[in-house]
Amino acid sequence: MSTLQSYGWNDHFMHHFETHALQHLEAARVLSIQGFKHVLITGTGIIEAQVAGALINSREPEAYPKVGDWVLVKCYEEEGIIIDTLPRINELSRKAPGTTNTRQVLAANIDAAFIVQGLDRDFNLMRLQRYLQQIVQCNIQPIVILNKADLVADAETYRQQVLELGYNCAVVLTSAIDPTQQIEWTSQYLLPQHTYILLGSSGVGKSTLLNSLLGYTLQQEGATSSANSKGKHTTTARHLVLLPNGSMIIDAPGMREFGVTGEGGGEGNFHPLIEELAPQCRFSDCTHQHEPGCAIIAAVNNGTLPEIVYRSYLKLLREQSHYQSNEADKRRKERQFTKMAKQVFKHRKDRKY
Repeated sequence: MSTLQSYGWNDHFMHHFETHALQHLEAARVLSIQGFKHVLITGTGIIEAQVAGALINSREPEAYPKVGDWVLVKCYEEEGIIIDTLPRINELSRKAPGTTNTRQVLAANIDAAFIVQGLDRDFNLMRLQRYLQQIVQCNIQPIVILNKADLVADAETYRQQVLELGYNCAVVLTSAIDPTQQIEWTSQYLLPQHTYILLGSSGVGKSTLLNSLLGYTLQQEGATSSANSKGKHTTTARHLVLLPNGSMIIDAPGMREFGVTGEGGGEGNFHPLIEELAPQCRFSDCTHQHEPGCAIIAAVNNGTLPEIVYRSYLKLLREQSHYQSNEADKRRKERQFTKMAKQVFKHRKDRKY
């Protein structure tokens, strides 16, 4: 197996790469990004590269090379210039933190996302549903990892609460400090030549899990603040590493915010339990909030749809609608500016100044 194949190279990327074969470019995968420096794996090894100015000037920030991307690079001895990015299979994104209404791409070409929550103080169903909603809409398979299961009396009750959210995903109970438990779940969910990402808040044990999977310390394990019992950041940048079993994992910094954007152009109705019940509503354009004959409201009232799922769904739907309306307004203004710029250019050309 070639180096590129071991890092996930497949027919999808080969097909797009062949159209650039005459440009004497090499294919590489982005392992990490440190400022302007991109660390890449090529067919001959690891190199550092920078993004070509032409690529930066012609793309939106979301399309810049991210960790997990496959890129075309012009190599000069031990350094390179990234000329282009091959089309992505998918991309994991979120609304950028803060008040700005922009989308942030976290990583690309991911087979599954591990959402890690700690059962000591981090467990939060509504936050978990936020992760699940966005990840599913990004066309990525979620897998929930409930860490620190050894610290609670009945860990199975937590697993059942996650299953009741209704998402079609595995829920794993584990303790990152127990190697035997790591072997049990990783043998089933970590497949060679597949790419995964670790997500979750600071202090849930992501670095401990990764160090256990690697067999050596890549990240220092973080302490927990005595003031608020919250974890401290130990991972400061996303990076892709190859595990001993041939799978790859991207370790992401702890995230306090994980805003939804509504990927794929949908209208927010991505929750499996909502999707299952929606066809039974009296009106096809039912908003599931106040209409008579709403099957969703009826399910909440009779207890077949958990109220926490419904309340979280409505909150995420409002956030998503707000994001998409602002995004549409931003694109409208960009079109107006482009039209105005073309008119000015034509006017100057006609008058030759």
